Amino acid sequence: MNWLEKLKENDTARRVLVFVLLGVVLYLLRSMIDLILLTFIFAFLVTRLENVILKRVRVPRKLIVIVLYSLVAVFLYVVIVHFLPILINQISQLVDSLVKLYNNPSDNTIVKWIVGFLKESNIQKYLQAGVDFIIASLSGIGSVGLSFFLALILSLFFSLEKERVTSFTGQFMTSKVGFIFKEAAFFGKKFVSTFGVVLEAQLMIALVNTFITTIALYLMDFPQLLSLSIMVFVLGLIPVAGVIISCIPLVLIAYSVGGFQDVVYILITVVIVHAIETYILNPKLMSSKTNLPVFYTFIILIFSETFFGVWGLIVGIPVFVFLLDILEVRNAEDLKKRTIFGRKKKVD
Repeated sequence: MNWLEKLKENDTARRVLVFVLLGVVLYLLRSMIDLILLTFIFAFLVTRLENVILKRVRVPRKLIVIVLYSLVAVFLYVVIVHFLPILINQISQLVDSLVKLYNNPSDNTIVKWIVGFLKESNIQKYLQAGVDFIIASLSGIGSVGLSFFLALILSLFFSLEKERVTSFTGQFMTSKVGFIFKEAAFFGKKFVSTFGVVLEAQLMIALVNTFITTIALYLMDFPQLLSLSIMVFVLGLIPVAGVIISCIPLVLIAYSVGGFQDVVYILITVVIVHAIETYILNPKLMSSKTNLPVFYTFIILIFSETFFGVWGLIVGIPVFVFLLDILEVRNAEDLKKRTIFGRKKKVD
């Protein structure tokens, strides 16, 4: 067993081995990636909210967790009962109008050029992938709903028994393979401090972008406002590319509703949203290492979509930032990190 003792003494080899083992485990569990990611996201966000509330109000932690999940349950009930039928109807009308405009463009030269460009370019591939994902999700709504429900339940139990879970997991540190769990804990802390914070920031950016865009669409009297707002929010979770992709259907709808005047307004809105995201939100919410060149951003999104599917468009950048943190690739300016709740965190 000399090789095992040597492995324990070699920090780099030990860390690389554990990292590869974790990668293999995740690959074997790839069919459960939805459940794993949703559980992590729910538990992470609830923990953030819980910590913020505890700083301001002295109440039992478990009571906060129960109240938060009760609010989530009420919200889901209202959405399913009152808004889901409206959303389905609006999405149906929106798809019909886009398909009609796409198949029968007007006689305007510019509109014909845009539709022709979409038919010939790779953008159509990504739009088709998004449509296929939506159709697959709707056809497998039972499976998606089950994953969502199980993730909520798992994150609820984790939040309620966080101390017991932490204590029990810590017992593995002193086992015969404790070095594996110590390294796994190291990667876990890095994952939460990078992936979680970046994903949290992306969520905040998507909310701000959706709020601004929805106001603009309302002022321009756009139809199917609810479905368009949800589309902008979901695509807003995709860094950089989401704003560009969402611009395409918005421009087509703007032309069908108000002609070129509304198209100009939409383009101005997209430019404003992109400027706010780039020059205000990103510097405040994310560390400097996430200020990637657009070329790198698109390369990461393409590769992550290939390996992770549609989830890769959302988690690709956070995973890349996690790898940068593991490799200790840092800018000199990356001294502080701010969360969406205004808390600054110093990078070790």
